Amino acid sequence: MKKKFSGFYLLVACIVITILHIPFAFAKFVTGNRLKEQKVIPAGAQIPVMRSLYDSLHLSLKGLSQQAFDVARQGFNKLVTEGKLFNDSIISIVDFSQPGNVKRLFVLDMKNYRMLFNTLVAHGQNTGREWANSFSNQNDSHKSSLGFYKTMETYEGCNGYSLKLEGLEPGINDKAYERGIVMHGAEYVSQELANNRGWVGRSHGCPAVPVEFNRPVISTIKGGSCLFVYHPDYITQSKVLN
Repeated sequence: MKKKFSGFYLLVACIVITILHIPFAFAKFVTGNRLKEQKVIPAGAQIPVMRSLYDSLHLSLKGLSQQAFDVARQGFNKLVTEGKLFNDSIISIVDFSQPGNVKRLFVLDMKNYRMLFNTLVAHGQNTGREWANSFSNQNDSHKSSLGFYKTMETYEGCNGYSLKLEGLEPGINDKAYERGIVMHGAEYVSQELANNRGWVGRSHGCPAVPVEFNRPVISTIKGGSCLFVYHPDYITQSKVLN
């Protein structure tokens, strides 16, 4: 009789021990599977970096060429390093590889990844009609000048609120100040004209903008920021880049 009870108690004890170990075995199985699912980054692997400002703001879809942006950024960084700019955040890019009926002025905040303005901008009378293709640094040429500029002081002139520009590249745009090349507003730079005839009016070489954008754009970029006027012909001539 005692043997029967001992065998019965032994059987019950085995069953109880087995039941008590089931949760631990299940937990180990689940944990093991989770460890297998984790992705391990090998030593020395390249971790993706933050997208560039060009990609983040979808500037290609807005018409700014990749080359114009890359060249602008390269020159901007160099000018900042050399201490030639008072504002190391704002850059304005005029992309003259685009026709005159599209918004080819881009004002960008390089530090905060923002596009502040994107609007129409005129080129000089003798630079071309729809497309800008002829440039000059000479007085009375009525042509646009390419390259890097520093924005200077504002004033009220015959074209209203205007912004003086200092050309930073000898032989390319360094006569801009004496030529009176400034940013100003103009009635002949409008979306209506661009839509109706395919291009906006032209200036005497000034990067003129629509009247409604004149004051806000100038107030944003005045006082030592970078303005870059781009065209593919500029690359080999550049004094800043080369």
